Amino acid sequence: MGLRKRRHEFYETEETVTVTIFDRGADPDQVHVRLEPRKLTYQNGDKVLTLQPLKGQIDPDKRDFVVGKMKVEVRLNKAAYGRWGALLGDAPDILANYTVPPTSSTASTSKKKNWEGITTEILSSDKEKTSEEDPNVGGDSTVNDFFRKIFADADDDTRRAMMKSFQESGGTTLSTNWDEVKKGKVEVKPPSGSEWKKWN
Repeated sequence: MGLRKRRHEFYETEETVTVTIFDRGADPDQVHVRLEPRKLTYQNGDKVLTLQPLKGQIDPDKRDFVVGKMKVEVRLNKAAYGRWGALLGDAPDILANYTVPPTSSTASTSKKKNWEGITTEILSSDKEKTSEEDPNVGGDSTVNDFFRKIFADADDDTRRAMMKSFQESGGTTLSTNWDEVKKGKVEVKPPSGSEWKKWN
């Protein structure tokens, strides 16, 4: 019993074509899909469906299919990027005499990586630096620890100057000179390129 008249349909993306063949109760052990650049042959026992010529060329080595209760879906990779608009057709095959050169990603996948060696190398190079080696280590927590140490080791006048300058300037100034700070209100000095706005 041939499947040529059985219902089949397709949908496509720029890179793939998925052909749905409606074959109720298909046995996954009996289903075979053979591909050529412009031909798809589906076989389930004695049932055979041949679709040719395909509108464009496919890569016969890259395909997968799923056998369901009501249908079989065959996904094919297009040899050239783009839309076909139809599954079958006698459109001129622009790839008939064109061979696709291997891409660098294909060539690189054959090389094996020593992931254990890479991991060991990264872990050994990531030793923790101290703030003496790199002043940016630790980010805000290092800066906050630095100011806490200054505040803890300071005399009362220095502490007063730090608190008054920080509060009155909205956090934009921190002074340790009480003689300068006690004279008046500390001005707001936003970083260059910033504008200070008072919130109500």
